[in-house]
Formats: sequence, structure tokens, C-alpha cells
Amino acid sequence: MMKHTFLIAATTLVLACGCSEKQETAQRNTENFCLNTQLKGKIEIQTVKNQTVAENLSLTGNITYNTDDVVQFSSLVSGLITNTYFSLGDYVKKGDVLAEIKSTELNSLQAERKSLEAQLQVANRQLQSVQSMFNDGIASQSELVQANSEVNVLKSSLENVEQNLSLYSASNEKSVFQIKAPVTGYIVSKNVSPGMQIAANDAPLFTISNLSKVWVMVNIYPANLKDIHEGMDVTITTPAYPKQTFNGKITVISQVFDAEEHVLKARIVMDNTDLKLKPGLTADILINKKNNDTKMAAVSAKALIFDNNQNYIMVYKDDCHIERRQINPTVKNRDFLYFESGVSEGEKVIIKNHLLIYEQLKATN
Repeated sequence: MMKHTFLIAATTLVLACGCSEKQETAQRNTENFCLNTQLKGKIEIQTVKNQTVAENLSLTGNITYNTDDVVQFSSLVSGLITNTYFSLGDYVKKGDVLAEIKSTELNSLQAERKSLEAQLQVANRQLQSVQSMFNDGIASQSELVQANSEVNVLKSSLENVEQNLSLYSASNEKSVFQIKAPVTGYIVSKNVSPGMQIAANDAPLFTISNLSKVWVMVNIYPANLKDIHEGMDVTITTPAYPKQTFNGKITVISQVFDAEEHVLKARIVMDNTDLKLKPGLTADILINKKNNDTKMAAVSAKALIFDNNQNYIMVYKDDCHIERRQINPTVKNRDFLYFESGVSEGEKVIIKNHLLIYEQLKATN
């Protein structure tokens, strides 16, 4: 009986020692991790603050040129496009030749000009003759006035033809009308190509814009309409520059839903001095919807670590005490995580190179 009692006591003592050693080892491993000088210089620590909750609305849209600041060109004559000298997106200067038109109207105007020039030569000789006879007392005053009037009428008609030829930029060498850029800017729309037959005052052949300002057209779905109003600040990103953001404001919200897309269109007017916002690009629009009645502890979204289907942050207490804390944010947006509980104002959170520390702490536990 005494032997059995001794064995049970010994076994209990061994188990107790084993558990105690494991707990001490786990605690020692955690406590033994401290930030060295090199690693601490690479991290960034942020203090948790209470701030107004801002929920983000993520919308889509596209960039287009400012339709209030464009020049559209429609031909004043009918004819056949023989050559074009520009492409969509080209930069053109005022007066550059963009295309050439072969037109029967040019032949008619040139023939009319030759006829008027010949008639004017005859009328000038007739005026000189009548003037001479009037000076000799042979012709009357009325005959001189009539001869002078005929010359003036022909001159006026010839000037009108010359103006039309100049208006259409007629080229005598090529026997074509030249289409010249009316302003300096970029070709943002092109509806013309060699061999195309065009009619006078038909649809615009091309559109020019200087692109110094562009429009971002936002798609607003019915569920989001109550949360969006004119004057709201927005952040815009594009696939071309995914790491760069552009800031703007909603300028106008349409009062009529688009029948095809079933969305309401909102317009953002953006300065485009560096020409990065190009018409045709898609855009992601982020709108901050602030709730002025609610404040919560806010942590930078950069602090978030996602591992094994759980969210974590690294809470810094001192160099040798860093907590790997599992979290469940109450609200989150692109910039911040908001907490009603689980994180308190004044706590410190690592938001840069925190994954390095997370992995080391995970390995020691």
C-alpha cells in the first residue's frame, strides 16, 4: 500500500513539473522576443485615436473630355475624302492641314472665278472707254454711272467667290479643299477616313479638345443615391496609375436615370495639367460618407494582418512586449478600421513592417 502511494505521488510530481516547464518555456519564449535597434528603425508606430466614423462608397465611372470646351468640325461642302493627316489622340496646332476633300463644288467655284475675272476685264475696258467718251462730251453721265456699276457688281461677286475658296482652304495645286485645324488641342473624336463620301453639314468629322480639364462621369446606383450629394469629396484611381490618387468634388448630379445603364450620372470636373487623365479610361471613385454622430477608436488600415481566415494587429507596449491581437472591426474603409471594443484610444499599433514581427512572435508561441 505504501509503494502504490509513493508511485502516485511521484507520477503527480513528474506531470506537474512537465506542465510547469512547458508554461515557463512558452512565457520565456514570448518575453525573450525584443525589438533590436535595426528592426525598430524599420517599423512605424501609430497611436489609436477616437475619430468620426467615415464609411466608404466605392463606385465606378469613366473619364471623358469636357464637352463644354471642345470644337467640332463639320464640312461645309460635299465630296470625297482623299487624304487624312491625323489620328485619334494626336496633338494638332491651329492651321494644321488635317484632311483633303475632292469636290465638284471646288470645280464650280474655280470656273465661276475664271468667268468673273474675264467679265471684269471686259467691264473695266468698257468703263475706260465710256470715261474717255464722257471726257470728250460724247457719253452721258448716266452711261458712265452704269459702266461703273457693272464693274463694282463684278468685283463684289469675284470677292465673294474668293472668300468661299479661302473659307474652304482651296488648294489650286491639288484641286482639293483642305480641312485645317480650327484650334490647337488634341483629337478626341475622329469620324473620317480616306475614301469616305461626306455631305455638307453632316455629322462632325472630328472633335478637338485641349484636355486641360476633363470630366469623370460616375455611375450612381439607386441604393447609393441617398448617400451622395453635390459637393462631396471623392478620391479617384485609374488602372493606368493604380498607386496614384486624384482628388475632386462631385460637381453635378443628373436628375434623370440613364435608360440603358439604369444608373444616375454624376460629373466630377478635374484639372488635368499633367494629362494623365485620358478620355476613355475607366475610373474607380471612392466617396467618404461621414457619420458625424459616431466616434470610435480608429486604427490605420495598413496595420491589418490577415492570417488563417482571421484579422490581427500588432499592439506595441514596449520593445519587449508586443501583442498579436485578433480583431473584429465594427466598421472599416480603405483608410481606417473602427472599433467599438477590442481596441482603445491611446494604445499603440505597429503599421509598417509589422508582418515581420508577427511571424517572429508566431514562431515563438
